[in-house]
Amino acid sequence: MTLHNHIRLHTGFHLPIRTKTRTTPDTPATASTTATTTHATAAARSLAVLRIATGFIFLWAFLDKLFGWHYATATGKGWTDGGSPTKGFLSNVSAGPLQSFFHTIAGQTWTDWTFMLALLGLGIALTTGIALRITAIGGTILMAMMWAAEWPLAQHLSNGDPSGSSNPLVDYHFLYALAMIAFALTAAGTTWGLARTWARLPLIRTTPWLQ
Repeated sequence: MTLHNHIRLHTGFHLPIRTKTRTTPDTPATASTTATTTHATAAARSLAVLRIATGFIFLWAFLDKLFGWHYATATGKGWTDGGSPTKGFLSNVSAGPLQSFFHTIAGQTWTDWTFMLALLGLGIALTTGIALRITAIGGTILMAMMWAAEWPLAQHLSNGDPSGSSNPLVDYHFLYALAMIAFALTAAGTTWGLARTWARLPLIRTTPWLQ
């Protein structure tokens, strides 16, 4: 007798069976890597915000001195109105060993142009995130010169009045310089900036110190 195996085909309506997807539990190493990545991203974005804000300070100073927006520069006293962006400040330097030097260069054409171009260059570089290495060098030099002009080490001015210095060593010039150096060392222009595009330019590729 031949046995025939009959295969029964089940037809009709069937409820779908939902299978539970199994996931691999996070290991301590994975969790640590994720946390490190998150912290690095947050740190990069925080530096980018600080960089842009610092750049805006220099840009604002440039524009106010250029047009006389009646903040630090009175209306009608801007550079475009014939005023000098350096004469008022440098001619009133009254502390430190470089008083006579600053009085001599106050309001001179080359002084005005150098100062204004420095403000503009620092402002553009910091807000866009380009040329941060040269910005750190130039910005530190500018901050050192401005620090020397204010000379916070002095407790009294040359006429005997209190200098009003709140800290003889660490003031905003020092902090700005440190910030610009930190931006350069951490490549802060790659986050919310144009540093990568800048670095791909042929001239910049062959001249790394301009990055």
